[in-house]
Amino acid sequence: MPSARRSLSTSVGDFFAIDDDWERPTAPISRRDWVVGVGLSLVAVLLLELGRSVTEIQAGGQPHWVQWAATVSGAMLMVWRRQHPILVGCLAAAHMFIVGVTMPMIMGQLALQAVYFVAIYAAVAYARHRRSALLVVAGITVFMLLWVGWQLALGGGIAEITEDARADGADGWFSPTVGAVATMLAINLVYFVGAILVGQIAWRGARQRARLEDQASTITAQAEDLKRRAVVDERLRIARELHDVVGHHVAVIGIQAGAARRVLDKRPAEAAKALGQIEESSRDAVSQMRSLLGTLRDIEATAELDGLTDDAAATSRSPEPTLADLADLVAERDAAGMHTAYHVVENRQGAHTSVAPSIGLTLYRIAQEALANITRHSTATTTDVFTRVIDANGSGQAYAEIEVLDNGRPRSGTSGSGLGQLGMRERAASHKGTVDIGPRPMGGYRVRVRIPLGENDV
Repeated sequence: MPSARRSLSTSVGDFFAIDDDWERPTAPISRRDWVVGVGLSLVAVLLLELGRSVTEIQAGGQPHWVQWAATVSGAMLMVWRRQHPILVGCLAAAHMFIVGVTMPMIMGQLALQAVYFVAIYAAVAYARHRRSALLVVAGITVFMLLWVGWQLALGGGIAEITEDARADGADGWFSPTVGAVATMLAINLVYFVGAILVGQIAWRGARQRARLEDQASTITAQAEDLKRRAVVDERLRIARELHDVVGHHVAVIGIQAGAARRVLDKRPAEAAKALGQIEESSRDAVSQMRSLLGTLRDIEATAELDGLTDDAAATSRSPEPTLADLADLVAERDAAGMHTAYHVVENRQGAHTSVAPSIGLTLYRIAQEALANITRHSTATTTDVFTRVIDANGSGQAYAEIEVLDNGRPRSGTSGSGLGQLGMRERAASHKGTVDIGPRPMGGYRVRVRIPLGENDV
């Protein structure tokens, strides 16, 4: 259905932005404003004297200094045209009327005509309130046009024009009276309306520039906020990594130390093997902690880049573990004395090695934290770790899942802070995953996390 045609009044109101509440900022009076005022005054006096040198200027019998004062007073209004545009517009209109009545040839000088034009332009372009500005300049325009008509009708202007036309033998389409009146009204209408239109165009341009500057400032602020959020997110990620690394290795060290203590006197060889594993686990923990802390120190420098990404941050760290490394983690725990079995369920051979590194790291850390929690807080003797990866094959949603099951009960006096499980949930939430953590109906405890896979995650 075609849209309704807009009325003329609506179109005019939209062009002049009658209801726009934007206010053009007011700049203080600068040296440039004084240069414009003084320079224009000198030019106006110079043009007046140049004109006097060519022809006689009728100024109502006023002396030269009065003519100069009238010229300079009009030109100096330009100093305040941007700070007080409405006032300057009204003063310029009054100046035009008074000088036009007393010294019409002075008012008609090129410099003063330029001053009046700029004053009306400035009243529209720099005024803070659109409605009041347009009412003032419209009133000035109507008053000036009525004044011109009055001069033509009652001031003897038409009679003089008619006599001059007959003396010159004018033979145009129209009578001298019609030609004179139409020409004078057209010139003045173009003069005043042109100043208003040019001023409004300048105001709209200033408003557009201000909006673009505001948008640029908003974009810059949002970019800075995103950088700060990226830094915070990276720090939280490192905190989770540190928690998982320390928790895992401390749990392994505790198991090995307990085993070494029990067999130290009877089976020294097994005790030495356990101590060796403690040494290896502690070195691995220290190495990973140094890598994470190094990244934490460099994070501010990294954040100065155009967007902090995991790939950029990874340049300062050792390779992160993936799902393919989960078998080694389970084997390490099994060697430490906890009977731990690892199971891989996938719809095609090697699917778990093709999971995106970020998702693989998330599932690896969740399994690591779950195993550490079993060591610290459970009486379990056996643990099963399942990795399930189902690629997109048209039969259902693709996903990667980690599940850790044990046969124990909560150990008394070992309640944790809850940060470990909170970290699991946060890791899963970052990939829109689902989490199932809690005791099983048949005994034992379950940690299961499933993360959906998209086209870029495999």
